[in-house]
Amino acid sequence: MSVESTDVRQLDDLGDEELAALYAPPADAAPWLRVNMISSLDGAATGADGRSGGLNNEPDHRVFAALRALCDAVVVGAGTARDEGYADLSKPLVLVTRRASVPEGLRGEEPGRVLLATTAGAEHLDEARELLGAEHVLVVGEDEVDLPRLKRELGERGLGDLLAEGGPSLLRDLLAADVVDELDLTWVPRLLAGDHPRIAVGDPVDLTMRSAHLLVSGSTLLGRWLR
Repeated sequence: MSVESTDVRQLDDLGDEELAALYAPPADAAPWLRVNMISSLDGAATGADGRSGGLNNEPDHRVFAALRALCDAVVVGAGTARDEGYADLSKPLVLVTRRASVPEGLRGEEPGRVLLATTAGAEHLDEARELLGAEHVLVVGEDEVDLPRLKRELGERGLGDLLAEGGPSLLRDLLAADVVDELDLTWVPRLLAGDHPRIAVGDPVDLTMRSAHLLVSGSTLLGRWLR
């Protein structure tokens, strides 16, 4: 990355409206899928507790809140939603899973707050339809979740600004399917070593992205990258 060619700003100097404008997706690009992730300086995507929340700090929380406010729906792997204890359903939550298993903490919610993207051969498909309502279970693929199709179908439902929050396996699959339009990555000033996952885990992918801006808050860096 060439700092000279990147828009570098102090996060603490930006008001909420300025921050929202910096992250606004192109007006004519729906559906737009952005991924928001966090990493230590040595590449760990989780803290000592095995959760990304173990890395969060105030600057990351501020950008996280701005992205949540902008989006129409949050896309996340069902395992990540379970492990991270997802409970904020202020925006519809789209769970991606090949098994169609709905985490215990997300059952019994208001219809339409939780959607599930899965496969025709999913083990718990009938149960998911009973829990969420058949109209809220998207069957997109036979044995693997067809992520380009999912992105299209969510756009057709009026969910054009999509915020994906991982985990690392889902990010790798989104990258491999070439459906990621934007990556928002926070680097927190910590070194963890140990056996932590990176922000993307799985078979190799090789995609080039371009920097849009870099925000600085103390020693925390928050970058926005576009395809």
